[in-house]
Amino acid sequence: MPKDTSNGPTIYARRESEARSYCRSFPVSFTSARGSELTDDQGKTYIDFLAGCSSLNYGHNDPHMKAALVEHIMSDGIAHGLDMHTDAKEAFLDAFERLILEPRGMDHKVMMVGPTGTNAVEAAMKLARKVTGRTNIIAFTNGFHGMTVGALAATGNKGKRNGGGMPLQGVTHMPYEGAFGPDVDTLAQIEMMLENPSSGLDAPAAFLVEPVQGEGGLNAASAEWLRGIARLAKKHGALLIADDIQAGIGRTGTFFSFEEMGVEPDMIPLAKSLSGFGLPFAALLLKPELDVWKPAEHNGTFRGNTHAFITARVALEKFWADGRFQKSLAEKAQLVEDELNTIADMIPGAYLKGRGLMRGVDVGSGELAGAICAEAFERGLIIETSGADDEVVKVLAPLTTPEETFRKGFGILRDATATSLNNHKIAAE
Repeated sequence: MPKDTSNGPTIYARRESEARSYCRSFPVSFTSARGSELTDDQGKTYIDFLAGCSSLNYGHNDPHMKAALVEHIMSDGIAHGLDMHTDAKEAFLDAFERLILEPRGMDHKVMMVGPTGTNAVEAAMKLARKVTGRTNIIAFTNGFHGMTVGALAATGNKGKRNGGGMPLQGVTHMPYEGAFGPDVDTLAQIEMMLENPSSGLDAPAAFLVEPVQGEGGLNAASAEWLRGIARLAKKHGALLIADDIQAGIGRTGTFFSFEEMGVEPDMIPLAKSLSGFGLPFAALLLKPELDVWKPAEHNGTFRGNTHAFITARVALEKFWADGRFQKSLAEKAQLVEDELNTIADMIPGAYLKGRGLMRGVDVGSGELAGAICAEAFERGLIIETSGADDEVVKVLAPLTTPEETFRKGFGILRDATATSLNNHKIAAE
């Protein structure tokens, strides 16, 4: 823990809110980071399989992004510009259009919102209601979309919803694919509800869906199911919002998690690794015909982060100018799958979840998953859980993690799993 010269609790216990969370799982003070590793104030180095909850897809302190940012700061480049035109914003938008949108045949516009993912989700929900004249949003079981009240209404987790302190309205929750087991067709159920005039389901303004549910336990929608949701949205005059905040920016193997699935969402909230460097930056992609905002009708002091424009542009030019990076993601995804299968084989009933480099093992219990992650941390690996009961050991390593580091990290995870299983067996006896 951090050095504290007082005789009482640390400065964190004295002054920081009880809302703090990750520091409880990783009770050390980190002082430096590079690539896929973090170092604490005692000089111990940890392999990072969390990557800022997918906010550091390109790793810590990428040297090219860092150099560009330092140059911008040292030359008195704009630090804060509201939504004014700047050279940094223009360069980012040009790179995003040239390297991401145009190669994928997308004509979406880019709306700068507040600095976090929940701001992008709020803007999407607000715009869907404005465009359609309807109020209801269909979201899904186990979904997570943010902690502000509108996005929280679309979030499924009971504990997080209770934190709202008020009725959460305007959202109907429908079952995600597989929510009732592999043999239940949830798409058919949703269609029946929409078609039945006595179902009590108000006509939706939009369907808000994560192609892969990160916090919900790495539930990955199939292309068939996602196309079905897109079909229902179009049929019933609703918009399709694909929340790609955690699953996007290469995490599932392509820039967008829905690529090659046969859908083109009307709106796409982005955040987390959009800046490339861990800087706060969120945006909403929207089809041009939906851009019916009046000037300043949706605004915010920190819509658009000029420093993030610098690093985001470098990230696009470095990693997405050709197909080499994406090809490397497919190779690493196979490595992760193979290693996780080995771990799943150690645990009766365990199985893999997720897609690409957004993978994990459902170990059947939050107690066991928590024990594995805690033991892994003691051995030098930062890794967390997800799922309704925290039953999934989730791997969100930086996409740039070298093979040797991956294998070392999975070696730690295997040892942690073996120890935790043994302790779990002893406790049961």
